[in-house]
Amino acid sequence: MITQRFGLAYAGSLRPLFGLLALGPGRSWVEVTEQFVRVRMSWAFRAEIPRSAIRSIEPDHGVVTGWGVHGLGGHWLVNGSSKGMIRLELDPPVRAWMSGFPIRLRVLRVSLEDPESVLRVLARG
Repeated sequence: MITQRFGLAYAGSLRPLFGLLALGPGRSWVEVTEQFVRVRMSWAFRAEIPRSAIRSIEPDHGVVTGWGVHGLGGHWLVNGSSKGMIRLELDPPVRAWMSGFPIRLRVLRVSLEDPESVLRVLARG
């Protein structure tokens, strides 16, 4: 499988702010390979998730309470928009990094420009 890269979604009004913080679209993505899903929001978040650890992946229509990188207790939100959200549930949890600090990642909610394509690629296994 060729590595496929998908852009994070950004609300138009937030793009300039994220750009000033070096968190914009050019530095943030979800990358899918045969073995891993890599998620990056520039310097603020990075994770390399073994595909074998993904227990479920689905569209996420839950409430979004902010933008950027937020989390607690293994549940993390990485987004630049409230739209295009997907949710990955992981078992076992994986190590990720938030602003250079190690974190435990059990659930990841992420906003994507094309969530359907990511869901399709991951469903193919």
